[in-house]
Amino acid sequence: MNNIYDDKHFFDQYAKMSRSQQGLSGAGEWHQFKALFPDLSGKSVLDLGCGYGWHCKYSVECGAKEVLGIDLSEKMIHEANEKNADPKIIYRVCGLDDYDYPADSYDCVISNLVLHYIADIDLILKKIYLTLKTDGIFLLNMEHPVFTAGVNQDWIYDSGGKPLYWPVDDYFYSGERVTHFLGKTVTKQHHTLTQILMGLIDTGFRLEVVEEAMPSADMMDIPDMPDEMRRPMMLLIKALKQGAR
Repeated sequence: MNNIYDDKHFFDQYAKMSRSQQGLSGAGEWHQFKALFPDLSGKSVLDLGCGYGWHCKYSVECGAKEVLGIDLSEKMIHEANEKNADPKIIYRVCGLDDYDYPADSYDCVISNLVLHYIADIDLILKKIYLTLKTDGIFLLNMEHPVFTAGVNQDWIYDSGGKPLYWPVDDYFYSGERVTHFLGKTVTKQHHTLTQILMGLIDTGFRLEVVEEAMPSADMMDIPDMPDEMRRPMMLLIKALKQGAR
């Protein structure tokens, strides 16, 4: 897993985004992702790729007894400790590939906008399944395959700069995608919808909810937001660990 988020220029630009400045309320998909959260009263939570720690803090506010948030970026963990510290939360600099995933340890695992940086997604899904307790919940938000298969992850524009359409190419060729985001070259990993959903099912998860993120009606007056209805950007999933396999 690569780490672009400790690049100063990239991180400074990321810090200007609404989801960085406003927290969960600034994330366009939050109204849908929030609805997937189970009852966390007295529960233990693992947040994979915790970023600023917004979901960690929300978990505590929902009654979680202990939360571990890990992120490969030292800058992210610093911000998490600054903005969302709580005695029930531990933040740790650690990549998803490096975490030890202790067996039967968590009631809920959250992964928000990080699995599209992971090449071997099947391996991580197996580790998540292992570390969840029986009847534990996995909450996943990742970039939608239609988005990651987008050519340069951008629209095709007319001469006046108006988006004409969203091009998709090499959809069934999973693997590395190089794009430009916040002024930097960023490497991501494309996985097809079949790989993601069947990866979860084959691991042993039962799919509870599968949704594609779309803006709420009260967001449609935000500039460029109507274009988000033209193609999916994020894939939201709630999955249940059914028991030992």
